[in-house]
Amino acid sequence: MPQRRLVPDVVHDQDVATLSPLDLVMTAVKRMVDRDISAVIVTADGTVASPIVGIFTERDLTARVVGSGREPGQTHLSEVMTRNPDTLPPGAQALVALQFMRKRHYRHLPVVEDDHVVGMVSIRDLFAVATEQLVQDVHECEAIVFGSGYSVDTIVDRPH
Repeated sequence: MPQRRLVPDVVHDQDVATLSPLDLVMTAVKRMVDRDISAVIVTADGTVASPIVGIFTERDLTARVVGSGREPGQTHLSEVMTRNPDTLPPGAQALVALQFMRKRHYRHLPVVEDDHVVGMVSIRDLFAVATEQLVQDVHECEAIVFGSGYSVDTIVDRPH
């Protein structure tokens, strides 16, 4: 069974959504709605080339903004983002990433190389990869068990 890596097996050709700590929560929410995503990465200057300083997710919106009675149009991401989030390297194995995210109850994690964001992995992405791998493993087992090279009709009866 091949060990699938985050890059390029899970994360590839992503246009990562990044914002600055000075951007407003409402800007993040609009970006997330427009792109149908559940999290944005916060970098020092709002660009992918800049070091990551945080992540802002739907959970942050719910707990730290709405749940705290803050106004999204007046609250800066720096006030409510998750600072210095855990990250994964591009070479991390998909299964290891899935286990890590499950253990920590994460739904999204930035993929970072040399302090620069190269992508975002979601638990949904990783479940899809795990499911594909399981299906492939089942087909390989069926081929071994039921394939022409291993079936009962290929056994030759030899004299004793």
